[in-house]
Amino acid sequence: MAKGGYFSSEFFAFLSELERNNNREWFQANKARFDEQVMAPSVRFVAEAGSKLKAISPHITADPKPFGGSISRIYRDTRFAKDKRPYHTHIGIHFSHDQMGKDEHLPGYFVHLEPRECGVYSGVWHPEGASLDGIRNAIMKKPADWKKATKAPVALWGESLKRPPAGIAADHPMVEDLKRKDFIGSVTMTRAQVTGPKFMDDFVAACKKMDPLNGFLATAMGVPW
Repeated sequence: MAKGGYFSSEFFAFLSELERNNNREWFQANKARFDEQVMAPSVRFVAEAGSKLKAISPHITADPKPFGGSISRIYRDTRFAKDKRPYHTHIGIHFSHDQMGKDEHLPGYFVHLEPRECGVYSGVWHPEGASLDGIRNAIMKKPADWKKATKAPVALWGESLKRPPAGIAADHPMVEDLKRKDFIGSVTMTRAQVTGPKFMDDFVAACKKMDPLNGFLATAMGVPW
């Protein structure tokens, strides 16, 4: 455990070693290290983050189970993949909307931790159908609110269409945002922050900065925030 915090230098050392030894033999030989240095602090972080996120939105859920909860599986699904490496070399933690059963694309928060890149993300990935239409209509109807929700230090991230969506003029003032396939905000974190004693404070502060984005998207998709 990091002194005064959650994630330690050993957490990142394990992931770096896993990247160099991405095979079942090495992982099984080091499973105890994974449980102690990676999974245990992740579970503790999720458990303690839950109540803090409820203060931002009562609809955010945190499930601190080691498997099947907020922490993404370390095991890759290689059944249909060309890349047959069996393990992810990062840890992903998702804090989902409590109505995800109705629409898997609802806004929430996501933490990405790997040796080369760390960050906190919010928003919606690859919405479809009525959800996508609702977001685009909201951007067109309330462009000032959208710009306010996506202003710095929140950086928008994700894929975009090469051409405007059907029915949207190429010279529409919001065309670049309307071309988005993803509506994701991000706040970058350094490894020093992640392993430091104030990481929970930094994480919550990042979520608060991205709260207007999630609120805008939730309203556009017809769910409470």
